[in-house]
Amino acid sequence: MTAAFDAHERALWSGRAAAYRDSLAALCAGSADSLLDAAAVGAGDLVLDAGTGTGTVAALAVARGVRTVAVDAETGMLSLVRRRLPTVDLALAALPRLPFAAASFDAAVANFVVNHVGDPLAALRALRRVVRPGGRVAVTIWPHPPPPAQQIWADTFAAAGAVRPPDLPRVDADLDFPRSPEGLTTLLRRAGLAEVDGSVVAWTHHTDREAWWNGPANGIGATGTMLARQDPTTKARIRMEFDRITTPFLTDDGSLALPTSAVLAHGVVA
Repeated sequence: MTAAFDAHERALWSGRAAAYRDSLAALCAGSADSLLDAAAVGAGDLVLDAGTGTGTVAALAVARGVRTVAVDAETGMLSLVRRRLPTVDLALAALPRLPFAAASFDAAVANFVVNHVGDPLAALRALRRVVRPGGRVAVTIWPHPPPPAQQIWADTFAAAGAVRPPDLPRVDADLDFPRSPEGLTTLLRRAGLAEVDGSVVAWTHHTDREAWWNGPANGIGATGTMLARQDPTTKARIRMEFDRITTPFLTDDGSLALPTSAVLAHGVVA
């Protein structure tokens, strides 16, 4: 099941770097500053940004004077980061397989990555392994139940009568964990981290209605897979319900103001 989930995730993101950049990357950026603060990195430190995506966290780290190594499992993401951040060292890698020696970094961060791996505990142990004693590991995940921004999609699918395809892989029950501060901090402790703490980071995501639609419409994430697997009639109903359900979030200028949140947890390598 772990291999099936990870293979599904690789296929899910393959070739979709530009679509992600133009849609949901801005959402994931909302927790980036808090993530670096939790990792306690400063000028001159060496940090690993695991699952860098389009390089949002890496760019903020560079702006803080932090030496940064960024890895991602998707070559298209790394191509975007290479153009955006030519001084950052890049590597093609997917958690939990990191091509670095033990204790190579002062800190490691992973922004919305642990929720995309089949074995979350193994992923955290891999991050702990590459950080020196006394350094920090900090990660974010999307919470469950989902915040309003993400709940829009569940409500839209339900209202349109969309059905989840039965063959979509899930994280094995024995490897999964509660998507809450308590669940994530417990996982960090099981991974061998000390002085663990966790919290919810909340913000309002401002976006264009079409950008919020276009991420899943271009196959981004589990929501995109769900949308792609519907028949044309159901897809039309989904769009109609999406427009209806997002209307209360419209601002005076026609953009969306979507309340959202993330679970942020961090710990120290003993």
